[in-house]
Formats: sequence, structure tokens, C-alpha cells
Amino acid sequence: MTEFTISSFNVKNLIGPDKEYYEFQTYTPEEYAWKKDWMADQLLTLDADIVGFQEIFEEDALRDVIKETDRRAEALNAETIPDKSKRYHRKVIFRKLRVDPYSEASLAFARNTADEGIPGQRRPGLAVLSRFGFVGQPEVIQDLSEPLTINFPPLRGMGGPQDAGHYQMRRLSRPVLKVRVPVGEQVVTVFNCHLKSKLGEFIRPDGADFAPEEDLTRYDPVGRALGGLRSALRRMAEAWVLRREIIAEIKSGNPVMVLGDFNDGEHAVSSEIITGETPFKNYAWMQRHDARDRSARYSAEESTQITGNIEAVRLHSAEKLFVRKSLRDMVYTSAFGGAFESIDQIYMSRHFHPENADRIGDMTYFSVFNDHLTDGSHPEAPYNKLASDHGQIMAHMSLR
Repeated sequence: MTEFTISSFNVKNLIGPDKEYYEFQTYTPEEYAWKKDWMADQLLTLDADIVGFQEIFEEDALRDVIKETDRRAEALNAETIPDKSKRYHRKVIFRKLRVDPYSEASLAFARNTADEGIPGQRRPGLAVLSRFGFVGQPEVIQDLSEPLTINFPPLRGMGGPQDAGHYQMRRLSRPVLKVRVPVGEQVVTVFNCHLKSKLGEFIRPDGADFAPEEDLTRYDPVGRALGGLRSALRRMAEAWVLRREIIAEIKSGNPVMVLGDFNDGEHAVSSEIITGETPFKNYAWMQRHDARDRSARYSAEESTQITGNIEAVRLHSAEKLFVRKSLRDMVYTSAFGGAFESIDQIYMSRHFHPENADRIGDMTYFSVFNDHLTDGSHPEAPYNKLASDHGQIMAHMSLR
């Protein structure tokens, strides 16, 4: 039996000191030292075997954090783990107390291809840290070799062929990092993602310093709503690109885990695009796709086939599996303006579902580290400038 842990960690804007990542936003050396201290402590507490990081502007800054984590792990082990000269060194508790450093781990970093290194206009990438290393080379998905064109069918009653318009995307707002991780006798495909945020996208006219919708003294509710629509379209299109990659892996017979910041709740359309459809209880009552009369329904055999086809490619939320198992109902990774929700998730293919007799492993526990979160409406909210504004989540897995 092989046990491992996998975690998602949105660090919130990791970059070295005195470097302007967004306009007018930098860390002083003291602020960077505080952030590195906090992240190292959080990473030490997680002690995860596989970690997916989001909002990484510089690989060197992340390696700096990992190096500090290793230093603390070695110091902690020296203080708490007895050497072999002690007759009680074999006690199980010391195996639990020991923290493994990441000195032998592998790190894959995906730079954002939209990041040109211009101060104030930086774009974040992401990374995966693995104590098990990787099989093959990590893959970065961001610039599409073929543009994604989403055509809209014309509505009924329009008369003749109509151009209902289309949406086209050539690049994801942030990269998706795909790695294959050897765990025990299995190789698990892990996707780390950070989908487009809900912040509106506004178009700046040629020669203008800013988009008109950004001027809040001339508040334009309709224009700002259109900006939200653009963000939603982009996020859902990115979700579909990720879904396409997930299906390719599952159809190749590979177990899949998808983690990251989805910038939407579990039941949002973008999240459901990634996880796949939920099958109906019974398709035998449903009218057939090729029906010629009202009695044309799917057969019981076809109903079973349809359900099996859908279930084979569904992903399942580690959080929801844990809530169902433990009867807990309060997990959140984001808090702002009085709204507490989970926008960071770990999704797993059917290879890990407890109701699948052929599963290769089980989730034994699910942890969320959110004590540092402060609601943006509270006076303590500035603390989030240096700590992360996301909770960290971790699934505890056991391979059969």
C-alpha cells in the first residue's frame, strides 16, 4: 500500500523584492521576507508529496521558499526525531512527526507566455513540486496551435442560414501545467490550472490611457456587465480546453487528478465543463435523439450504456467526497465581502472513486488550511496582501 498527499496552493503573487508585478505593486525586502517566512511555514505544515502552486511570477522566488522550507524541516527533525541510539526511535509517532524536506524533489515551472517581464505588467505562471519526480517532460498548455472557435447556432425562426456569431480564443489567460507523477506502481497524470478570474475585461480605445468602464467616477453598469461576460466566456473556454486534455488522458487509460484555482464554485458552468455531466438516474424514460414518434425511448440496455459512458469520464471533487464521508459541510478556500466559498479544488477521475470496484486508490482524508483567511470586509483584510487570500487544500490518498 502506497500513501501520498496532493495539495493545491495559490500563493498570491510570489515575486522577489522590489519588483513591480502589477502596476504600483511591489514587495519591500521586509515584506518579501515576511511572505517567504509565511509560505515556508505553510508548506512545512502541509508536508504534501505533490503541490500545485498558482500565481508564481518567478521560479527563483519559489525555489527560495522551498529552500527555506527544507532548512526548517531539517531543524525540526533534528529537534523532534530521535536517532537510532535511542531505544524508542522506532515508535510510530516519530514517523508521523518527521517532515521530509524537498531537497530531492522535482519542480516544474510554467511561465506565463504573456509575461514579457515589463515592470507593472507581469503575468503569473504556476508550478508543480513532486517528491516522486516526473515521468517524461512536463507539458505546458497555453498558446493553442489551432485557435478555438466556438460557433453559435442560429435561433429558430430567423429564416434561412444565419450567422449567429462565434467566440475565438488563441491563448489561455494563464498556463495549464500537465505532469505525470510516478506513485508506487502507478503513474498519475496531474493537471495544475488557474482559470480566468471574474474580474471584468474592458477594451481600451486606441490612444486612451484606460478603458471607459474603468473610470468608476463615471460608473457604467452596462459596460462593466459586458466586461464580466467577457471574463466568463474566457473562463468557460479555458475550462473546455482543459476538459479536452483530461478526456485524452482518461481515454488513454491514465488516472487523472486536476487541481488549482478554478475561480468558480463547484456548480458553476465552467467547473461542470471540467468535471463532466452528471448522469440521469434513468435514461429509459427519455425521448430518443432520433425519435419519430412520442413512444420512442431509450431501452434499458441503452440507459445502462449511456450512464457507463458518462461515468467513465467524470471527475469527482475531493472536497465533496470528504464532506459526504465525514458529514461535514463547512469547507471554504476564499472569503470576501461576506461570501465564503470553495474556488480551489482537487478533482479526481473514477480511478479513485469509492464506488468504483476497479479503483486503484482511495482518499482517506481531506484537509483545508484556511485559518489565515480574513473576509475582505473586515479591518484585518490587509493581512492578505502578504499571506495568501486562498486557503490551501490537500487530499490524503492511499493506493491499493
